[in-house]
Amino acid sequence: MTNDDSNSRPLTGASLIIAALAIGTGNFLVVLDSTIANVSVPTIAGSLGVSMSQGTWVITSYAVAEAITVPLTGWLAMKFGAARTFIFCFFAFALVSLYCGMAGSLNTLILGRVMLGLVGGPIMPLSQMLLMRIFPKEKATAASVLWAMTTLIGPIAGPILGGIICDSYGWQWIFHIKVPVAIIGGLVVWAFLRHQPDPKTKARIDAVGLGLLIIWVGALEVMLEEGRDKDWFSSPEICILGAIAVIGFLSFLIWELTDENPIVDLRIFRHRGFTAASVTFAGGFAAFFASVVILPLWLQQNMGYTATWAGYATGIMGILAMVSAPIVGKVVEVVDARIILSTGLLGLGAMMAWRMTFNSDVTFMQMAWPTLFTGPFMVMFFVPVTGLALATVEPHEQANAAGLSNFMRTLAGAFATSLVQTQWQNTARVKQNELVNMMPNTDRVINDMMQGGMSHDAAVGSLSYTIYHQSVLLSTLEMFGIITVVFGFAALLPWLAPRANIVQH
Repeated sequence: MTNDDSNSRPLTGASLIIAALAIGTGNFLVVLDSTIANVSVPTIAGSLGVSMSQGTWVITSYAVAEAITVPLTGWLAMKFGAARTFIFCFFAFALVSLYCGMAGSLNTLILGRVMLGLVGGPIMPLSQMLLMRIFPKEKATAASVLWAMTTLIGPIAGPILGGIICDSYGWQWIFHIKVPVAIIGGLVVWAFLRHQPDPKTKARIDAVGLGLLIIWVGALEVMLEEGRDKDWFSSPEICILGAIAVIGFLSFLIWELTDENPIVDLRIFRHRGFTAASVTFAGGFAAFFASVVILPLWLQQNMGYTATWAGYATGIMGILAMVSAPIVGKVVEVVDARIILSTGLLGLGAMMAWRMTFNSDVTFMQMAWPTLFTGPFMVMFFVPVTGLALATVEPHEQANAAGLSNFMRTLAGAFATSLVQTQWQNTARVKQNELVNMMPNTDRVINDMMQGGMSHDAAVGSLSYTIYHQSVLLSTLEMFGIITVVFGFAALLPWLAPRANIVQH
């Protein structure tokens, strides 16, 4: 790779297509990794001998580590070159994926997932940057569509691939399968971009800002994950973590607003359009990610689904998403992005409200319909939101704005995972107590079951299971309701942004 244009050979024809697909593959793998483990958590937890709540660290540890390194992307690109950094992260992703598949304990796997998030974080923004670099300016829209498609396919394919691989070959292969893909992809990108300019400059890293970011994000995430098992603020450990998170966050805000070269340029929030769109992105993604976490867990724990069928039930949204993506891409060029974005969020909320009609006898097809129709609304949410966020910032701020927007989205997904599971479990316990209190004649029910041929222990166990099963169902429906409200609230936020022509950006 060169640092000037003297040896530059613009990519055209087949070379452009192959290089673009290889770069898009990197983005696809990173996005895929955020959801492929979702349906596998029960299997991983059982295999490693840990509880379900401990197993969810497999999801959140990756998301938090990824969120922390996203703001580092700009510095890494300036210091080492965007293409060099991308290729290094691509190969490192393969190596760490191999390590994750070989993990024999939860702690080892979580360490691997943290490393995977650290090397995967820069890949998403760098893939977008490199696609825009290798495509001619007149084909910039094609680069944006390709990037958006790989971003959309990941969350859709993740649950399906995770379920099939976990049931058929073992959970280790959800990591091993990515190794050859990442190696081949990295080699292809290196082969086609090695003669392209890859400028680098002296770059200063905001070490204090990075340290404060790691402290407050890490403390908050551990508090959210461990709080449900330690009775929250009755535990000294949770109180200490909460204090660290608050002090760290306030220190981070003060430092980033006063430092000349902050790792997260919070001054970008002065743009009303960026603030409205990025908060919409974070809120909408948090609700969406919470839904794709809670649904497969419920299906496997309480509805008797295998990981494969839970994956099908979640990933079926991809059918109409793929069909509608090109259409939405064209509509965005002529219709106010705020209308499309709000419609998408309201549609996602409506699909969640539909799920609130589920009961313990719901069939796969009854569950499939709202998931299927989620696809087009998901596209209407994902496609215009980034463009709307960047439309009102200064040209020299767009790279930092894109990084900040992705940081908020990723962090929101990690926090939503912890919060929704905590609330799900707490609500289930409350509902269970309510159901027991509503059954004053439990002894009569047990006696009737014993007269039907059951032993006393079997009758008690059967009644307890029925109550537990119904309490989890009621808790799940309540989570669907909360997610619906979040989608509805997020649908109002785009209208705080001024109208903008996002095609120009």
